[in-house]
Amino acid sequence: MTPIKSARSLHRESRAGAFESASSHSPRRPQIAALVLLCLLSYSAIRATTLNGATPAPNKSSAGSMPSANMAPNDAPGEWRRQSRDYANTRFSPLDQINIDNVAKLREAWTFSDGTQNGHEAAPLVFDNTMYLVTPFPNLVYALDLTKPGVPIKWSYAPNPTPVAIGKACCDTVNRGGAYANGKIIYNVLDNHTVAVDAKTGKEVWRTKMGDPTRGETMTMAPFVVGNKVYVGNSGGELGVWGWLAALDVDTGKELWRAYSTGTDDEVRIGTEFKPFYSWMVGKDLGHTTWPPGMDRTGAGSVWTWISYDPELNLIY
Repeated sequence: MTPIKSARSLHRESRAGAFESASSHSPRRPQIAALVLLCLLSYSAIRATTLNGATPAPNKSSAGSMPSANMAPNDAPGEWRRQSRDYANTRFSPLDQINIDNVAKLREAWTFSDGTQNGHEAAPLVFDNTMYLVTPFPNLVYALDLTKPGVPIKWSYAPNPTPVAIGKACCDTVNRGGAYANGKIIYNVLDNHTVAVDAKTGKEVWRTKMGDPTRGETMTMAPFVVGNKVYVGNSGGELGVWGWLAALDVDTGKELWRAYSTGTDDEVRIGTEFKPFYSWMVGKDLGHTTWPPGMDRTGAGSVWTWISYDPELNLIY
């Protein structure tokens, strides 16, 4: 299924081949001002150090070597199977065909218009000579054939989410993309469903309802997959939702567990191994008893952004 494109949508929509995306309509002036101030302060500190006769030292590890990141799971160089490529969220590619000597010669090779007009925040996935795109609401998925001129559409999938979710999204109807695992493209839909489709055919494999948009919940985050678990969370802290992180089975979509950001120790999944550093954090069910009655259920703490994983410690962050 390919959506009908209007002249207006073609003017504003995503242009994947040109490596451009439509920006969110949310104002960002305070953030930009803060970033500029931070840059100025950093420059002033470096400048002052240099004027005093010292040269800023590079960031080195205790062993004296430059720090390095763990690039696990070390996918093939030409592949991009998750939004940040690796578990550490570096977004670093080992490809070296584009360098400082030829970057100025880059030219547009092709473009693809996905027919949607709102903010695009999802990186495309690439593997097996196919590019996979997830759009903002209505959260369409496209598979593009990279082996043929004009990158024709292999298949498309439409989850048909309820438009009720549009009015509950705080900051545009964005989607932060999908993940590939066990032959499936897995992603979240704005109306609180996590969906898996077959990467070869685009057929729906499973679909799990995770929340209720009428209560202010939406889902915009990119799923994060480790082993046979896919981690997802909700959005809507501005509307007083009960924030959570959940783990689903990659193959079936069955919910394995859910941890809330506020509530009792059991609801937050705080176990006996938790050793708080500060004495005032010692106690039972503080995520419930320190709130006014009933307010911990609207304590926000929604998990709408990035999760990382340390394979050596077997911990997610």
